Amino acid sequence: MDDLEVGAVGLGHESVALRLEAHRTELIGYCYRMLGSVFDAEDAVQETMVRAWRGLDRFEERSSLRSWIYRIATNVCLDTLAAAKRRARPMDLSAPTSGATSPGPPLDVSLWIEPCPAGLTHTPANPAEAAEAGESVRLAFIAALQHLPSKQRATLLLREVLDFSAREVADLHGCTVASVNSALQRARATLAARREATGDTAVRSPDAVQRALAKRYAAAFSSFDMEELSMLLHVDATMSLPPYALWMRGVSDIQAWLTGPAVGCRGSRLLPTVANGSPAFGQYRPSVTGAGFEPWALQVVDISGDRITDIHVFRDTERLFPLFDLPPHIGEQEEV
Repeated sequence: MDDLEVGAVGLGHESVALRLEAHRTELIGYCYRMLGSVFDAEDAVQETMVRAWRGLDRFEERSSLRSWIYRIATNVCLDTLAAAKRRARPMDLSAPTSGATSPGPPLDVSLWIEPCPAGLTHTPANPAEAAEAGESVRLAFIAALQHLPSKQRATLLLREVLDFSAREVADLHGCTVASVNSALQRARATLAARREATGDTAVRSPDAVQRALAKRYAAAFSSFDMEELSMLLHVDATMSLPPYALWMRGVSDIQAWLTGPAVGCRGSRLLPTVANGSPAFGQYRPSVTGAGFEPWALQVVDISGDRITDIHVFRDTERLFPLFDLPPHIGEQEEV
């Protein structure tokens, strides 16, 4: 059962370990939302498991195992956040630039919100709950969360994403229910103001629509068909390129980028995957040796209605491609 209502006393170590491991995927999703990095989230969950195992003798029977492990995970995340800078997207740090602009030097990888593969976040079986969970892992939502104080961030996620009661969160934080409710109200108000300021009013489209648009996008990008791409993009679509601070808004600037500084992407092949609940692609550019195609970027494509609203292009292929099970090379004859 999910919420174990008995203490560790009387349970075999193997049984406890299995019950702790049963929470790992959900914990990674929680820590990812807290920290904005899958790699940091995996480290945080591993530290959580170590602390839980070492502290089994302090596990109290009045607390569920799930509540107890989330208390530990929250403290690990709060410790991590206290020693780190806030992660962001390029559009959170500067104004858009012209599509003809050089990207400039790359910035440190620790500055950026990172994408997350589907397998590392818990997806409820109920379709309505799954849709809500998908919204809560969108890159824009993860970026907005970073503007909340750490404990408010945890409170919002525990209450609205993981469905903890106000009493459970109060016990977890060691505060009152009134304090939890107040923190939740402030967090909601901050996120609402953030969405209004950034114009993030996107509503996730049905899966069938996303798949169809993603297929058209992949074909248009691979053939470098700018006319078809312009038909797929929202008039205010954005493209960002972490670890570079550069980003652009609007169809004309995105086209200027692709046909100017990024013209080397012509002839790329795209392998489909999923990131943050959105269609994504491993982009492979023609190899400079002429033998096949080499990793170039992970593209995450946000869709609202019947248009693409954001294209996030992550260049850290050395770390991201293995995470998304994308191959290190594509041969000339391989199907995509």
